[in-house]
Amino acid sequence: MQGPPNGPFRRNGVEAAPTTVLEEIAAPASSHFPRAARLTGLRPSSVPPPPERELLTALADILLAAAYADGQICHREERAIRRILSRLHDDGELPAWLESRIVHFDGKAFDLGRTIEVLRGLPSEQRRHIAELVREVCDANNAFDIAEERYLVSLALALSLCAEDIADLVVHASTTVDGFAKRVFDIAFAGGFLACAWPLFAFIGLAVKLESKGPAIFKQRRYGQYGREIEVYKFRTMRVTEDGENVRQATRDDPRITRLGAFLRRTSLDELPQFVNVLKGEMSVVGPRPHAVAHNVEYRTRILEYMLRHKVKPGITGLAQVNGFRGETDTLDKMIQRVVHDLEYIRRHTLWLDIDIVVRTALGRAARKNAY
Repeated sequence: MQGPPNGPFRRNGVEAAPTTVLEEIAAPASSHFPRAARLTGLRPSSVPPPPERELLTALADILLAAAYADGQICHREERAIRRILSRLHDDGELPAWLESRIVHFDGKAFDLGRTIEVLRGLPSEQRRHIAELVREVCDANNAFDIAEERYLVSLALALSLCAEDIADLVVHASTTVDGFAKRVFDIAFAGGFLACAWPLFAFIGLAVKLESKGPAIFKQRRYGQYGREIEVYKFRTMRVTEDGENVRQATRDDPRITRLGAFLRRTSLDELPQFVNVLKGEMSVVGPRPHAVAHNVEYRTRILEYMLRHKVKPGITGLAQVNGFRGETDTLDKMIQRVVHDLEYIRRHTLWLDIDIVVRTALGRAARKNAY
């Protein structure tokens, strides 16, 4: 397989030019997936290329190559490709010649430069749509993959798309957001906190056990960096310990929450056991908050940029939380705003920003106003 001009055929890293996403923004519906929202309205809506056989053949190869960028095509990615091609085909069904193209695709023989020639003459809004379709395939397996993002960036360059065309599809991360200094800060802060706060842990654990039946600490599956599944520790605040395919978010006056649990959630004390996750290297003190697996499955199809937040380790607190976007996300706009702040954090991270967020978490009211 031939790679991009300046690197191997894999995906991550090069990102679009930074944008100021904390400004008040619009979130128009995506043209390729009616329920999917964009975080910015800076570019015109995209439109699908015409369903001509030559174009669909080239597009099928490009989508299959995106799935193969990490060396294999998983079942979810293959299903996504079939769904996309069926959607683009005139009669809404996958013809035999396209099915044969999928079955006999040889990733090692794929040539991006030769394949892209068929698509390069399309109008910009159609070329932008191709990039959106590649993002959809990359996110099909609920994971953020560096090799796939590198492929997406290479494709955007080959299609002559500008930075604004892909600003919502890739993220230009700060060089320090996953660096040595941040890890040292995490270990020092988490280790020092656990060494000093163990009496508080023991007291809370005992109080949880005395108030209701069940474990004092429970583990819930979350997605960590690159979409890898991790188990996050929390003090139990409910009479149930949900961790299935349908995890219902806590709401105001939720009957599942105990009286002590309501206090722990309001003060974020229920999150303290996650400092153990930090020491294990699964989380960071500051970063995008990890969501339940069921919520990831839902929102990755509703917000185009959602999986980009998994480019870094999840955090105990984050920029979204100190700006009031924590707790229940009962509307799509609330989740969009949370993702907006998460991506802004990834773009402009510094160690001082981490310290500022930690201080604001401990002292600020914004972080607690939606906690229940």
